[in-house]
Amino acid sequence: MPIHVAIVMPAYNEQECISEVVRLWTVFLTTNFPGKITKLIVINDGSKDQTGQILDQIAPQIDNLLVVHQKNGGHGNAVVNGYRKAIELQAEYVFQTDSDDQFVTDDFNKLWARRGESDFILGHRQVRFDATARLFITRILRSTIFLVYGTYIQDSNIPFRLIKGTYLKKLIDQLPVPEPFAPNIFIAVMARKAGQKLLDIPITHKERLTGTVSILKWNLLKVCFRSFQELLTFRVELNEKVRNIKS
Repeated sequence: MPIHVAIVMPAYNEQECISEVVRLWTVFLTTNFPGKITKLIVINDGSKDQTGQILDQIAPQIDNLLVVHQKNGGHGNAVVNGYRKAIELQAEYVFQTDSDDQFVTDDFNKLWARRGESDFILGHRQVRFDATARLFITRILRSTIFLVYGTYIQDSNIPFRLIKGTYLKKLIDQLPVPEPFAPNIFIAVMARKAGQKLLDIPITHKERLTGTVSILKWNLLKVCFRSFQELLTFRVELNEKVRNIKS
């Protein structure tokens, strides 16, 4: 049967908090959508710690939890595979967030309340608790998107977004090949250029207390440069992609 709301959550080396984060979101779904079919889809991206084992232990106890294990492909790859699973399950709405316990479940309702205004809604971290290097690179990417595509997106890569399932399928079908390092940026750009109001709704971002940040120091600059190159290359294809999304 089709799912009313599916939450897509990539997970990598989050053994300290994964059980609690899963509990918070599955209880949130059950409480806020009584009588509806919901699902939390956790993509274990080849974790090297006990994340996978913990998920396998708790999965039989939680009806609306689906655990998918994959070889490590990076955060973006895990997100896209989660999106594809949600589409396969015919989710009416797909929400994406991370497993690092840096977001507040109740902020979901800020996006949900405005779902009638757009098929693609982004949150926006007004106060962001991340390393200075990450904040700097976010500013660079924001400027790059504006210069390359002529559109301003406050928080294009935020893992706190609500997308209508049928619209998400159109976006995923138009992702460039090979798959970009940060696909959430690309689908945000495509949605914005296709006329969606992203809304950029302010949400809470908490300090990270557990787990490990997968990209650090100079690797961040490499990621930034790679994303810049991918965005420039994609500019040539964008108009055709947008036409396909609108059709």
